[in-house]
Amino acid sequence: MSDAIKKRIVKEIRADLDKCIGCRACELACSAFHAKPKYSSINPDRARIRMVIDEQNDVYVPVRGGDYTKAECSGRQTYKIHGIEYPQCSFCGASCPSRDWFKEPDSGLPIACDMCESIPPLTEPMCVQVCRTGALTYVEYEEECEEGPKPDEMDIGLASLADRFGLDKVMSAVARMAQQGAGVETQK
Repeated sequence: MSDAIKKRIVKEIRADLDKCIGCRACELACSAFHAKPKYSSINPDRARIRMVIDEQNDVYVPVRGGDYTKAECSGRQTYKIHGIEYPQCSFCGASCPSRDWFKEPDSGLPIACDMCESIPPLTEPMCVQVCRTGALTYVEYEEECEEGPKPDEMDIGLASLADRFGLDKVMSAVARMAQQGAGVETQK
């Protein structure tokens, strides 16, 4: 591997808090897009975007699902919005043990925003398309970086299972499944 600097395309969904009205259309569209089969149900617990809502102070912040982390963070910073202080955890996109955000409700496995890239020709993620106030915008730009391997969804899911149940249990379950799969193959 070389340490050469490469360019990559960065894709972002940006939020303008002054425009967000907390309608949660982004959550509904995301959950419908990621339903199996697509658009067959709406369950905001499956959405890769969540709305932090403080109705009393009229503050709405869309937060996208990010990386999985096996431990709670030690950061206890606060954010100040319109003079009101909010804990750092309120705006964190990580899937972690301290809360159920960004975890698949049935399996408990972490889910992260995938920019709705599973269906080309979408030009923008679903949450951006349904945002009628323009609070969510999609941007792409190039950035220089050192290219390294990025974990895929399977790696993240297996790491989460290993953290939850232990590596030995996961390994024996995978071995058992492989053995059962081999038995099915030979029966055909």
